[in-house]
Amino acid sequence: MSRIVYVNGAFVPEAEARVSVFDRGFLMADGVYEVTSVLDGRLIDFAGHAARLRRSLGELGMAAPMEDAALLALHREIVARNAVVDGLVYLQVTRGNPGDRDFAYPPADTPPTVVLFTQSKPGLAESPVAEAGWRVISVPDLRWGRRDIKTVQLLYPSMAKMAAKAAGADDAWLTEPGGVVTEGSSNNTWIISGGRMVTRALSHDILSGITRAAVRALAAEAGIAVEERAFTLAEAQAADEAFATSATAFVMPVVEIDGVKVGDGRPGPLTRRLRALYVAEMRRAAL
Repeated sequence: MSRIVYVNGAFVPEAEARVSVFDRGFLMADGVYEVTSVLDGRLIDFAGHAARLRRSLGELGMAAPMEDAALLALHREIVARNAVVDGLVYLQVTRGNPGDRDFAYPPADTPPTVVLFTQSKPGLAESPVAEAGWRVISVPDLRWGRRDIKTVQLLYPSMAKMAAKAAGADDAWLTEPGGVVTEGSSNNTWIISGGRMVTRALSHDILSGITRAAVRALAAEAGIAVEERAFTLAEAQAADEAFATSATAFVMPVVEIDGVKVGDGRPGPLTRRLRALYVAEMRRAAL
């Protein structure tokens, strides 16, 4: 069955979906995106994704294409049309089609381009990868300085991911001089030492992860201490546990960093507990 996608007001078969060659997203990576997970046919943490979308748009001087209620209705509709049980909904909003190529922004009343599509991921929450954990490598963080905006310019994260695959690893952790970790190729990074969770504080340096926020709140409810600060690769390699968080990976154990085992080289007990808490809470609160 052909997948149904949404493009600028219409649901169409994917083979019929069209965006102009003059679209700013295509020419300039001038756009933002969100990805919302689906479990049991319901949306996970939609309010958080909608809020971050509005922030990203605002940081780029772009107007929101519609109200949150209409956006929620679109997400539910595309999930239903594609009969997604477990999977993902991708939303991309660009500055639209100005009719030609120019570095200058088009007039403010240029209609944005709005695209939604789904990916089916059966058994998303019961990932066998989470049972084994990720092995990661480190690469220099060469992205632009506004990583807090969730833009569609994903070339360097893709290069980092491919470097990991070439090394036989699952992901890459991006680092600044001195081995200070910023985040993963598409996720926030955490370590656990002495029962305390450590993750980098929010700033322009990292994305404000929706899953990151949820896990932080769950840890607080469970009485687990969370420290927001930078940490190094060496500190991560010496930690008791490590993990990454994202809308697609949830809470993913990290068991090896640059060939060095974290802890005993297996997903740790606190990471496993956090993943179980997260999945249970997201299922409970899903829309």
